[in-house]
Amino acid sequence: MAHAAQIKIPATYLRGGTSKGVFFRLQDLPERAQQPGPARDALLLRVIGSPDPYGKQIDGMGGATSSTSKTVILAPSTRPDHDVDYLFGQVAIDKAFVDWSGNCGNLSAAVGSFAISSGLVDPARIPRNGIATVRIWQANIAKTIIAHVPISDGEVQETGDFELDGVTFPAAEVQLEFLDPAADEDGDGGAMFPTGKLVDELLVPGVGTFQATMINAGIPTIFVNAADLGYSGSELQDAINGDPQALARFEAIRAYGAVRMGLIGHVDDAAQRQHTPKVAFVAPPVGYTASSGKAVAAADIDLLVRALSMGKLHHAMMGTAAVAIGTAAAIPGTLVNLAAGGEPRSAVRFGHPSGTLRVGAEARQVDGQWRVTKAIMSRSARVLMEGWVRVPGDAF
Repeated sequence: MAHAAQIKIPATYLRGGTSKGVFFRLQDLPERAQQPGPARDALLLRVIGSPDPYGKQIDGMGGATSSTSKTVILAPSTRPDHDVDYLFGQVAIDKAFVDWSGNCGNLSAAVGSFAISSGLVDPARIPRNGIATVRIWQANIAKTIIAHVPISDGEVQETGDFELDGVTFPAAEVQLEFLDPAADEDGDGGAMFPTGKLVDELLVPGVGTFQATMINAGIPTIFVNAADLGYSGSELQDAINGDPQALARFEAIRAYGAVRMGLIGHVDDAAQRQHTPKVAFVAPPVGYTASSGKAVAAADIDLLVRALSMGKLHHAMMGTAAVAIGTAAAIPGTLVNLAAGGEPRSAVRFGHPSGTLRVGAEARQVDGQWRVTKAIMSRSARVLMEGWVRVPGDAF
């Protein structure tokens, strides 16, 4: 019996922030995968190694966590004043499903450097030495991201001394600006709080009723108080991920919150929207020991935040959720702001399982509604491997 040979597809494996993913140029994908649809999804699933009932993604490029089961497709931008269009696919591990409903803020840190190195940015916009400003159109959520990429001798500089908790080795700093992170496609900021309230009472049948801040900034996120769930806010991954009942409780909160936010019509639809919304719990600052063994002092942070991604507690913090944290912290009265002390602020440093992260946001009221013009944070990125990925020719 004849079997289809493997095909080679140009690709690059990059770390961006605390995530890793396989990056493609749209033009390098097989023709039938250059358009959205089943063929593209099947190809990316096979590249990553999903669905895998063993949960290991051994036969693919995935790392069997939400942070390492990611794909990115870049193309020259079709929009004015942008350099590149960025499309992100979150690949499920044990299901045949690619979620296109949101962005990855961590991998956003690698988009600018990959775009430059792949010839997707006009060379005239790249200095011989200094900082290249890459204008990114985030196609999943119709938002603009500005990446400030360091350049040395005409090439992307990846090495440096910038340290990011959750990443073992230092690298060059990449500053990201997420412009109008809560505006809808018409530029209206009214969708920042889909329910119209800074704090809601969220009824979750069989689980309880919780105060919740439901915000659409960076990525749709549901914030609840750690104490209302019986947590301190200083928990590490094993305390949550090793507790099936806790994971089921968080998924129920996420599903009912998604309905309240208007993201889905029924809680059963949440299974087909795993990437969004996120659910996170917050608490006032206390000292704790991070997963690396690093001591985090209460005096060094403004609050504690723990967030779940794809059904598990994240080992650090999703970049898009950090945008939501910074935005909510800037608005007095949200649960995030109250956990941080309740004062107006333009930046916040929060503690997560791997350490700390600082994110800034510029918020103001316009005609009685809150608007956030930008959120800012620093990450780093590095090429891990480049060349081709191989997949069976009949896999998609």
